[in-house]
Amino acid sequence: MVTAISDEMFSGEAITDPYSYYGRIRDEDPVHWNEKYELWVITRHDDLVWMTRHHELFSSEFWSRDKRSPYPAIDESDLGLYQFMREFFMKWFIQQDRPVHTDQRKVVHKWFNPASMETWRPMVQRVVKDMLDEADQNGRMDVMKDFATPLPLFVIAQMMGMPFEDRKFIRSMAEKLLFIGRGEADRMQPLTDGIKELMEYLSPLVAQKVDLPVDENDLLSVLASGEKTGALTRDEVIADAILLLLAGHETTINLICNGTLAFMQHPDQWKLLKEAPFQDPDTVVRATEECLRYDPPVKSIQRIASEDVEMGGKLLKEGDRIRWFMSSANRDPARHENPDTFDISRWPNTHVAFGSGIHHCLGATLARMEAQEAFKALAERYDSISLETDEFEYQPSVTFRSLKSLPVSLK
Repeated sequence: MVTAISDEMFSGEAITDPYSYYGRIRDEDPVHWNEKYELWVITRHDDLVWMTRHHELFSSEFWSRDKRSPYPAIDESDLGLYQFMREFFMKWFIQQDRPVHTDQRKVVHKWFNPASMETWRPMVQRVVKDMLDEADQNGRMDVMKDFATPLPLFVIAQMMGMPFEDRKFIRSMAEKLLFIGRGEADRMQPLTDGIKELMEYLSPLVAQKVDLPVDENDLLSVLASGEKTGALTRDEVIADAILLLLAGHETTINLICNGTLAFMQHPDQWKLLKEAPFQDPDTVVRATEECLRYDPPVKSIQRIASEDVEMGGKLLKEGDRIRWFMSSANRDPARHENPDTFDISRWPNTHVAFGSGIHHCLGATLARMEAQEAFKALAERYDSISLETDEFEYQPSVTFRSLKSLPVSLK
């Protein structure tokens, strides 16, 4: 018999320990109707993968198709801001279905291929070294603020040809966009402020790129080429530039920070990583994949049913809201042996931290590379990294798994 399940996805329990919260839902009611927010919660690994591979049944065009009130509720006075936000997110290529999604993704797809990303690895290694050299002077750092955040932000800004001095501004605006997955009733104001300020910042940069020959080493230039070919409008180029800027560093921030915490909480695995022969990259690769599985940077993705679909004995009706939870799927015992154990020797690792199917994360190779270099450098440089706190506070988001800070001492 199914016992009462709390539908408050923004509770302290659900935010701090999503693995217990969604794990209980997975065990008791894996295709769960959340009455409070009127959406289906999907928690099993195989169900999630099946849904991603049947994209025609589960539309990515959430913002254009969902006409209901936002969840959680917002102040009525902010409904105009909500409409502005919806119209902006409708322009992202990841919020499109085929064939539009395919045509728009093609503009930058080749740029993110593994061979292309590998050319950036020496730059990532230099940035990692410089940041840890600075941390060494203090003997401590906040992993979130001093390492995990500036590293991927520096990298994606470099890839997009943005001035060094603009990076703090870019991060402050990106942080406002993260209110999209949060539950505060007044979240629309900072969210729309961030959108507008990034649009104002990027518009002249995009205009310059469109008027120049395409520079294949400049991601913003490649994206702007989509306007020249007719694949994208100017507004879509700017919107997708904001998407790539945000997605290009936010997920990696959480991957590096969550992964570092996992190593600190599992000294046996930290020891395995340190003792690995780093000329053989397999250990670092496997360690990074286990960090992605164990405590992934993104918790959930939303979709909307394109037609009636039966799943797990339930009827998902056309137009129903859906959220599938990668964090739960990654700990599904039907797919992963000892799923709550952090084991960097686990292989193969069939996590779904980057999703699956046609919407598999475009920047997965980049995120992996940055995390590999971060974990490798930490293990090579430090005999020990000690947590300076045993209390961890997470951003109140249903979308991202994001620590507010992670102070450590270094030896």
